[in-house]
Amino acid sequence: MGNSFTITVVAHNEKTGNENISLAIEEIRRIEKLLTTYKEDSQTNLINENAGIRPVEVDLEVFNLIERSIGISKITQGAFDISYGSIDKSLWNFDRAMTKLPDVQTAKKMVHLIDYRNIILDRENTTVFLSEKGMRIGFGGIGKGYAAEMAKQVLLKRGVQSGIINASGDLSAWGLQPDGRKWTIGVADPDSPNAAFSYMEISDKAVATSGNYEKYITIDGKKYSHTIDPKTGLPIRGIKSVTIIASNAEFADAMATPIAVMGIRAGLFLIDQIPDLYCIIIDESNKIYTSKNINLK
Repeated sequence: MGNSFTITVVAHNEKTGNENISLAIEEIRRIEKLLTTYKEDSQTNLINENAGIRPVEVDLEVFNLIERSIGISKITQGAFDISYGSIDKSLWNFDRAMTKLPDVQTAKKMVHLIDYRNIILDRENTTVFLSEKGMRIGFGGIGKGYAAEMAKQVLLKRGVQSGIINASGDLSAWGLQPDGRKWTIGVADPDSPNAAFSYMEISDKAVATSGNYEKYITIDGKKYSHTIDPKTGLPIRGIKSVTIIASNAEFADAMATPIAVMGIRAGLFLIDQIPDLYCIIIDESNKIYTSKNINLK
């Protein structure tokens, strides 16, 4: 999935632990095959190839994930949108070769295909149709959280009572450590991502962080995050990182990016309306904002 996964399980012995870890890896690989855009025969690619042409029948699992993605687009007013895939990579290819941002007009022209309302679902036939030619969907904003959640479910069915699935910083933790304590999770410091600025103890929770330290470019001394506003096609500014705490890894992953796009006030207002959802935002001046009921250590 273009991400590194770290899987931790509590087991009576190493053999059982490794067997359980192998099952989780298998599940993550299964999901990657379904959702990837790097394999021609994936269901995602079939949907994209038939944009503006015909509906494509997909597995119920893929259909349901797209339906939930559209639901998140609605509550975030389009700040989360899986049809972002239609932006040409040349517009926002965040590598060292990129020396200037695209101009506002070019960016605006290229985002006209981003619109979750043009993803047409037919539940009776489990088909997905992208109504505009050139539209593309991608699961970069929700896929690794979904994979982490599904791997956790596989392990729970196997009777694994404690563990962590960590998908490049988006993680799901359940149960307790062998000594009976909750899991201690570090919230990355955006200025030195390998260090933590705060810690929290969690169990049966998921944590996801979207930060401008993950992938970015510096142009004329200014740092631009790889997080793109679907409405403008340009990188967001002003926020260094957003950390979401939720009961589900898929939802935590999906909410991290749109909260950064929505901005601090609107983002926190939305978080506070949703039960069992919490947020920590660090702005570019290192000021920390939190949703209600968060106590940082």
